[in-house]
Amino acid sequence: MKNPFETGHIKNYLLLYAGVVVIMILFFAASTIFIQNKEIEKKSFNTQMKQMPDATKQLEEKEEEPSLTSKIKLMDKSY
Repeated sequence: MKNPFETGHIKNYLLLYAGVVVIMILFFAASTIFIQNKEIEKKSFNTQMKQMPDATKQLEEKEEEPSLTSKIKLMDKSY
């Protein structure tokens, strides 16, 4: 393999590198010119919780009741 510095091929490599850089700059310029930023509406969420007077009582009643209709049957003896 010949040394590119001695044979004068380095000019071709530099031109290739410069061409790639120019193409990258052109694509960057085109993307900034033709792509327009759209305004995005800020979303706000309701952070206040509605208080229902009977909701807390219903949750307490549900927690106290054991689940009699479960699909899993426990073993009588543990191993």
